[in-house]
Amino acid sequence: MTLLDDLRTRRRRLGVAATAVGLLAALLTAGPAAATPDPGDGPAASEKVSKSEAAEARAAIKSGEIPGVDEIVHSDNIEHLTNIPKDLLPATNTDLAFQGKYAFAGNNDGFRVFDISNPKAPKTVSQVLCPGGQNDISVSGDLLFLSTDSSRSDNSCNSTTQPATEKSSWEGMKVFDISDKTNPKYVAAVETACGSHTHTLVPERKNIYVYVSSYAPDASFPDCRPPHDGISIIKVPRKAPEKAAVVNFPVLFPGEGPDGGGNPGGPTNPGVTKTSGCHDITVLPSKDLAAGACMGDGILFSIKDPERPKVIDRVQDNVNFAFWHSATFNQRANKVVFTDELGGGGAATCNAEIGPNRGADGIYDIVGKGDHRKLVFRSYFKIDRHQADTEVCVAHNGSLIPVKGRDIMVQAWYQGGISVWDFTNSSKPKEIAYFERGPLTTDRVTTAGSWSAYYYNGYIYSNDIAKGFDVLKISDRRTDPARWVRLGELNVQTQPDYFD
Repeated sequence: MTLLDDLRTRRRRLGVAATAVGLLAALLTAGPAAATPDPGDGPAASEKVSKSEAAEARAAIKSGEIPGVDEIVHSDNIEHLTNIPKDLLPATNTDLAFQGKYAFAGNNDGFRVFDISNPKAPKTVSQVLCPGGQNDISVSGDLLFLSTDSSRSDNSCNSTTQPATEKSSWEGMKVFDISDKTNPKYVAAVETACGSHTHTLVPERKNIYVYVSSYAPDASFPDCRPPHDGISIIKVPRKAPEKAAVVNFPVLFPGEGPDGGGNPGGPTNPGVTKTSGCHDITVLPSKDLAAGACMGDGILFSIKDPERPKVIDRVQDNVNFAFWHSATFNQRANKVVFTDELGGGGAATCNAEIGPNRGADGIYDIVGKGDHRKLVFRSYFKIDRHQADTEVCVAHNGSLIPVKGRDIMVQAWYQGGISVWDFTNSSKPKEIAYFERGPLTTDRVTTAGSWSAYYYNGYIYSNDIAKGFDVLKISDRRTDPARWVRLGELNVQTQPDYFD
């Protein structure tokens, strides 16, 4: 079956591309260092496809089966309000966080602060150059947290890349004071084992706990040796962030041997990544729960004592899941959606060859009570809009759209775009809206598209890896009630209780 035939499984209605809006901004910290792509989500070098594959992609575009290069398509219930191109931070765009009228956008080169008081015309407030892939980002009060998962010469924002085999190399968490959004100030740094690929905040009144997810140890790395079967927990005093320090390293996968007790991966489980840490953790503080996406394992754990989390249940999917990437609870905390980052964020996996179950979301019900709760698999969800073989497409970061009585979320799929889908029935999830751009090229496999797509105070915000910051509005009777839900702060990996 050709790519053209595959793409005929579903036609896409064409939308109107928004005009790119350029904004002036101030560069707050100087330094020539370039960010290093991270090992898990960083874009792979573009690779040429065969002449026949390129010809099939061009034919699919010509026939209207897939969008043209950079052409925007969307469902009728999605409106693309604006796009703000990248400016002084040219590297890969990454995660998003929100506070009041501000959005904070991570980038492998640093981060950018937007004023989103008018979602149709966001304004850049500041840009901070601080290379350190992937610069996963979150905020709490006057503090901003930035993950560094690339080996650096030191912990400054002027550092350069340096091999992890050198003891003096640094990776970990950086902390900024954002009391003045126009002038964020770097106030603290904490080195963590194997760096910080992602992080999750567990806020308290006086302190903020930071769960640091990292992985990929190596015996030759002085600060990242196996077994690396847990997470670093940092305690940050709100009034004295300079005293931030690691207070625990709980082992989540106990076991004998040099690699601990996580999923052994191949050759025991072919195609599955060996567990050597966690990729991402989502906490639901109102329920004292957390869900960990940990490479070859999915886990559910209690955070009643935030310094000493306790694993309640652990699941594996050695048939269809390659890399457990992220997790999302529903509002009632009786479901978890886990994503599979098949291809590591560098492959075209949304096509008929891969199929509907690999590289998909896995929907799990949480059954039972207390420490006896279990994760029970119900179904997979994957976008059925097949992409060109030049488009890197992967299940990535998303958030709930807060509608009482329904389980709806918006999710990024790299070049698969943005999907809004309903999993109220765990066994029969369905897409209800979408937005995407056509391929960047027809002759090379390229990494682009939405890294994170989150719903915040009535709008969908997306950080596009290549194209910049997008704002969308969904108008649909199933999601309209969410417009009345307002938050003062949102870090998606620290899920709020929307209806408390």
